[in-house]
Amino acid sequence: MAKLYFRYGAMGSSKTANALMVEYNYFERGKKALLVKPLTDQRDGKYILRSRIGLEKECILLEDLIEMTEKEIKQYDCVIIDEAQFATKQQVEYMTYIVDELGVSVICYGLRTDFQNNLFEGSMWLMAWADKIEELKTVCWCGKGANCNARIGEDGRVIRVGDQVVLGGNDKYIALCRKHYKEGNLGKKG
Repeated sequence: MAKLYFRYGAMGSSKTANALMVEYNYFERGKKALLVKPLTDQRDGKYILRSRIGLEKECILLEDLIEMTEKEIKQYDCVIIDEAQFATKQQVEYMTYIVDELGVSVICYGLRTDFQNNLFEGSMWLMAWADKIEELKTVCWCGKGANCNARIGEDGRVIRVGDQVVLGGNDKYIALCRKHYKEGNLGKKG
């Protein structure tokens, strides 16, 4: 039975690496999985999914998935969407259509909240409509579970205001526990 999954985690929780590993597991078993990401994520190129540890694979855009025919989508056993927090409500609704009407599972990976601890649009609707929600864990510098995404400014301090979407990796973001997020405490350097 097809399901809509939302696997979320803070920065550094290996979301993209997990997405790529799941796609490979399908491949190993003779199944077809389609890798997808929203147009918003262009850090590593328009049609590339790349994890911080160097795994990468070609993908299509979420916007292109929406344009595919039912027959094209049904040739896949699974659709894997990375950076799903950038999806719109309408795109998440289309994911439910793929699951409910076409019988193809959709596995989404993404952030739950932004650097201000506000839900992203895609994450909000995935939290509302997903059949299964799973947290991918990572840790704060203190050793506690990290579930907050702190944005770091040029001065090395936590930024609290700005645009919701600023693409970046370890150079711009760090995962912190709630306590250290609230304090703006990035831990000891060096």
